Amino acid sequence: MSRRRVAFGGAVRARLRAASLLLIASSWPAVAAAADHVRFASTRSLSSAPFLIAQAKGYFAAEGIDAEHIVFDASGPITAAIAAGSAEIGATGLSGAFFNLAADGRLHIIAGYVTDTPGFSAIAYVVSQRAWEGGLRSFKDLGGRSIAVTQVGTGLHYSVALLAEKFGFDMHSVRILPLQSYPNELSAVTGGNADVAVVPTNYALPAVASGSVRLLGELGEAVRVQTGTIFVTAKTADERPDMVRHFLDAFRHGAHDYVAAFIGPDGKPAWTGNAPELAAILASGSNESLEQVKRDLTYIDPDARVNERDVLSQAAWYKAQGMVKAEIDGNRLIDRRYAILFPAP
Repeated sequence: MSRRRVAFGGAVRARLRAASLLLIASSWPAVAAAADHVRFASTRSLSSAPFLIAQAKGYFAAEGIDAEHIVFDASGPITAAIAAGSAEIGATGLSGAFFNLAADGRLHIIAGYVTDTPGFSAIAYVVSQRAWEGGLRSFKDLGGRSIAVTQVGTGLHYSVALLAEKFGFDMHSVRILPLQSYPNELSAVTGGNADVAVVPTNYALPAVASGSVRLLGELGEAVRVQTGTIFVTAKTADERPDMVRHFLDAFRHGAHDYVAAFIGPDGKPAWTGNAPELAAILASGSNESLEQVKRDLTYIDPDARVNERDVLSQAAWYKAQGMVKAEIDGNRLIDRRYAILFPAP
């Protein structure tokens, strides 16, 4: 074999080795970019619509997130799950337990997602037939009544205080019954063991339709309050910033789709564009019918913004009730690395 042929063969082999190394190297980013598994904890309601849409439409996958939905029957256990590391990201109403953990820096709010707003479902007050017949027909009649919530010191409890302030009944005259779950609340009202239950609207309306309870009203008709925020532990916020940002990008993409389909330019409920497709996704994810989805639409901000003033007002109320011991630093509570704030009034 001539030297020329040997040299040629060696050059070919060298190029083949280089090509092989390039092929192997090109696979490294794919390995490094393996989907980041994230457990998202919330209740089963349409307040989780942006998550359900983002999951079904592949927005999480596009961001490199393998999202798992963990569903609870009440909001209180969600805070405990995040604090214990049983899930990475939580979405629920604020509570005394949340603010206690957040006061010492263990929990950070990274986004908002639900605000009680006229015309949209979120939190409903339902009353027993006996209480209705006894004259409990409006929010101003709540004084002296027994009111079922999931737990003392939750957003449901706080909502009663907001109504007491607005309608002038004595909060101290109200008997708060902590019954641990929404189904337990409805059972208590249906059975006449509580006058009132405070539950998400999607739990309330089927009971109203069955005739077992009466609808007193929805919270958004009386007060405007941010009833849902998204939060993580400080450890997650500090050590997994890319995951948090990618999750929120996908979530906000889902929120924008939701708003485009279900909220009109006038801020009122709508049914436009690809509403039928998204409604089918929401029906599957929330175990509701298409008719129920249309009825239970809730108000969601497209950018998942945080109402800082409202959040801090809630924190102040829990502290005033003795449910939070430490001072709460708003700058540490709301993580501005991730949160988008509503403009200051």
